[in-house]
Amino acid sequence: MLSAAAVPVRVLSLLVKYGPKTAVDGLTFEVGRGEIYGLLGPNGAGKTSTIKAMIGLVDMEGGSVSVYGRDVRNEAVEVKSLVGTVLESPVLFDSLTPNEFFEFVGSVRKLKDERRIKVLVDALELGEYVDTPIAALSMGNKQKVAMITALMHEPQLLILDEPFNGLDVRSVAIFKDLILNQAGKGGAVLFSTHIMEVAERMCSRVGIIDKGKMVAEGTVDQLKATIRGSTLEEVFLKATNLEQEISGIIKGLG
Repeated sequence: MLSAAAVPVRVLSLLVKYGPKTAVDGLTFEVGRGEIYGLLGPNGAGKTSTIKAMIGLVDMEGGSVSVYGRDVRNEAVEVKSLVGTVLESPVLFDSLTPNEFFEFVGSVRKLKDERRIKVLVDALELGEYVDTPIAALSMGNKQKVAMITALMHEPQLLILDEPFNGLDVRSVAIFKDLILNQAGKGGAVLFSTHIMEVAERMCSRVGIIDKGKMVAEGTVDQLKATIRGSTLEEVFLKATNLEQEISGIIKGLG
């Protein structure tokens, strides 16, 4: 049973290093129930390293991450049962077909009812490809396989890193509704994207990171008011000093 008081995501003073390089530098934030939290930042800001640390794909040099009160390092199996993840570059078994991959993941997760998988396959129009080796699928169809795998066990928390890569307009619309439905049912979503318009429309709160540190956090309206931007994109550019950098490049080009 999940504790009613347990916070879906609590990241405290997270430190991630690759040799001498610090990728995530003392990052702290929380994601609440019913919340879609946007983790935004320039390339190399530490977003993907944060997400990989949260799901145990990279080691933490310091700090902690808990999911519904479970420590990611010490209670990894319990955490994985609560989380569905779509990474920017999905980790799939290319030699398997989607059906074989779903069967494998379902057996690991001990799923007894496969109806949800069929509903998702039909909704995303993947049916004609379920017996095709994953290696032969397009980027968009591989992303659909990753989406179905993330959603098949009805996770309490979705962690999404650039989840719309390669998807057609219809699939993006369906996935957006699935994300909104996840939050609407009291679940939680951690969502990383470079598409500011999508983040502005969908996210309950936003954390903007740069060089591994949190540089701004709040609702979109709060950030617009404090950083003085009419759009989330303007806020993002100001918070990460990209506005000045871009202006300098334009001036340099004459």
